[in-house]
Amino acid sequence: MNMPVLLIVDDEKPTRDALRMGFQDDYEVYTASNLAQAVTLMREESPDLVLTDLRLGGESGMDVLKSAAALPHPPQSIMMTAYGSVDAAVEAMKQGAYDFVTKPLNLDAVEMVLKRALHTRNLETANQELTSRIQADSGLQKLLGRSTAMEHVFSMIRQVAPSKTTVLIEGESGTGKELVAQAIHSLSGRPENKFVAVNCAALSPQLLESELFGHEKGSFTGAAQRRIGRFEQADGGTIFLDEIGEIDASTQVKLLRVLSERTIERVGSNTSIPVNVRVIAATNKSLKQLVQDGKFREDLYFRLNVVHIQMPPLRDRREDVVLLAAAFLKEFARENNRELKSLSPEALHVVRNYLWPGNVRELRTAMEHGVVMCNSDRIELQHLPPQLQAALSPPAAGKTAGDPLPDNGNNTQNGLVPHGVLNLSLLERNAIRQALAQSNGNRTAAALLLGISRRTLQRKLQELQDI
Repeated sequence: MNMPVLLIVDDEKPTRDALRMGFQDDYEVYTASNLAQAVTLMREESPDLVLTDLRLGGESGMDVLKSAAALPHPPQSIMMTAYGSVDAAVEAMKQGAYDFVTKPLNLDAVEMVLKRALHTRNLETANQELTSRIQADSGLQKLLGRSTAMEHVFSMIRQVAPSKTTVLIEGESGTGKELVAQAIHSLSGRPENKFVAVNCAALSPQLLESELFGHEKGSFTGAAQRRIGRFEQADGGTIFLDEIGEIDASTQVKLLRVLSERTIERVGSNTSIPVNVRVIAATNKSLKQLVQDGKFREDLYFRLNVVHIQMPPLRDRREDVVLLAAAFLKEFARENNRELKSLSPEALHVVRNYLWPGNVRELRTAMEHGVVMCNSDRIELQHLPPQLQAALSPPAAGKTAGDPLPDNGNNTQNGLVPHGVLNLSLLERNAIRQALAQSNGNRTAAALLLGISRRTLQRKLQELQDI
């Protein structure tokens, strides 16, 4: 068990030596004779307790208290004063002192104060650790998944969150890029500071520049008063730049300067304003491809892409679909004061096998639709949105719910095989037709759904020319 660390600050050597000898059996003791030494030791040794004199030659122990309070993990500080004045004690408490003791010192009395201060410090440390664990849990709670792809995303979030580095998140629309950004912020160690999100695609270049950096009164027509931009609003916290690939060349230059110099200039001003902001950017495009196409600055790309997180589409994490659907059903049942809903076997079959081109966002909307349209305790196929009803047939009797092959039902709509017909060519034709419809004509995705190679699918399409 490590001994607690005590820093003693006094300009009189006999006092320092006496206090060190008095407490060295119970504490790891360091001593300083002035403010500069005290500040250095506090940064290097991270003391649990600081015992400082009010008068340090020509310096003040109040400055020691201020320096201690500014540390990432402030120690408990106790002021020593030979004057015992009420004013000095009150001022010390205002500056963050835990307590004060008067000179000449009574070592027993000082020991009691140190023990109480250490107990308080230990309680605060335990509370901070508990809070961090709770925040870690809550920071990821909106990102559900058990797939290997999502476990990799979770690992990246936990790794990068405590740092201050810039993060680029890429992925299709609806995959949860903003949730990843929020999770990184929540686990950053400063979640109490602001998380500011900006949709870069929703604003014109002039409005986006003003939105990001602010403007001065009269800087352009309609600028009736000064505006504080999003970077200043997010100072000390995180700014999330969504759809970063949509910003124009001029804004790219200004953003590059912010990332390089950590300063901003409001529109209409030449004054540089320092900002301490964690930048997380996201796009549903490939920034690397945009760089190759000459539409995005390469130097800005490298500034943004310090750490890269790729969000997998829902079709590549199919084992997460039922887990997500159940969570959304629970959420919307509660919001709409309905009994907890479940999916019928037919509805579950469709949910499992649909390719979800709109990703998690589409799945969420589909479950909300099902809850609202269903008046019983079970969501049937007809309660789901039309695109899901048309996508796949229900499973045939004797098939598993996860079987993607069409049903031998008595309905010919959507390429279903007529009842009693077991023609292999017709089954194959209808399966391919459904796969192409479900994948919106994407042959690679259709082949994946059918469990065959793209080359095999191409060959069968040539054989079955009427598809």
